[in-house]
Amino acid sequence: MQLQQLRYFTAVADTRHFTRAAAREHVAQPSLSQQIRSLERELGAELFHRARGHITLTDAGETLLPIARRILADAETARREVQEVAQLRRGRLRLGAPPSLCASLVPDVLRAFHAAYPGVDLLITEDGSQDLVRALADGALDLALIITPLPVQAPALATAELLREELVVVSAPDRPAPVAGRRTRIRVEDLRGRPLAMFRRGYDLREFTTAACRAAGFEPTFTVEGGEMDAVLGFVRAGLGIAVVPSMVAERSGLRVTRFATSGMHRVVSVAHRGDVSPPRAARELQRILMERRDPGCPEGCPVGPATGPGRPVGEAVASGEAVSGEAVASGRPEGGGRGVRVSRGG
Repeated sequence: MQLQQLRYFTAVADTRHFTRAAAREHVAQPSLSQQIRSLERELGAELFHRARGHITLTDAGETLLPIARRILADAETARREVQEVAQLRRGRLRLGAPPSLCASLVPDVLRAFHAAYPGVDLLITEDGSQDLVRALADGALDLALIITPLPVQAPALATAELLREELVVVSAPDRPAPVAGRRTRIRVEDLRGRPLAMFRRGYDLREFTTAACRAAGFEPTFTVEGGEMDAVLGFVRAGLGIAVVPSMVAERSGLRVTRFATSGMHRVVSVAHRGDVSPPRAARELQRILMERRDPGCPEGCPVGPATGPGRPVGEAVASGEAVSGEAVASGRPEGGGRGVRVSRGG
């Protein structure tokens, strides 16, 4: 049974005339009659009483007519809704990102996307890079922002470097600056003995900070630990310690920001999706917006060399000031706690 046959059937039922039905459907009358006959053979029953100048529905035709109308209406609804999704007038986009990016980069990007495509529902999952990669592989996400390079290779993943984000030290504005005298930048060694407000276990920033301190020859001092990003910023604001955070988070925090003297304190943020399937159009459009909003100082995406030199441990690379991404020094435990957030809900 074909939709075309059902359209021809309803046209004849409406007009009670094969020639007028053919004209309405813009088809030759013999072709329309042939399709009606084919439908009757498939159903095993005649649908019309045919008398010269008088066409009426049989009992089988009366039974089929409301069903045919519903099928055609559903088909039209499906066509319209698929077109709306394809044209981004409606639909759904599932984005994953670490909590620190959800507190910095993601809101501005989603605001731009929502302004352009207000009919698309945005579903956000906060989690660590490894869990986000697994969610992509399982088809639970369309797109994810992850910290690269990953501790474990994900060959089925397609990634594009988005930006290299500097890590900085934040401190309470009403407390003494973490560096004294004329110095404006801090060294990793200056963190020795300093009270640190530290993220809970599982944050890559915790692992990065700890690895950097150990590479400089000392263990960090935690005065308070176990918080998420907002909690740690609150601890710093209360004067309980200083913290190492991404620069995009620091700029929004209202806290004093002190940059590191070496260039090695940074992390690489990449956009990722499954490599074996094409992402939905909404995901492709969000990725386009992300790439257009890269750091203007890095128009080519700030290409970054290997996280560590050949055969060199991460600790030595940090100590020398060599560029090291946050995930490279992490233990492989995810950043964040896997909290799902619905940014907006369609009507």
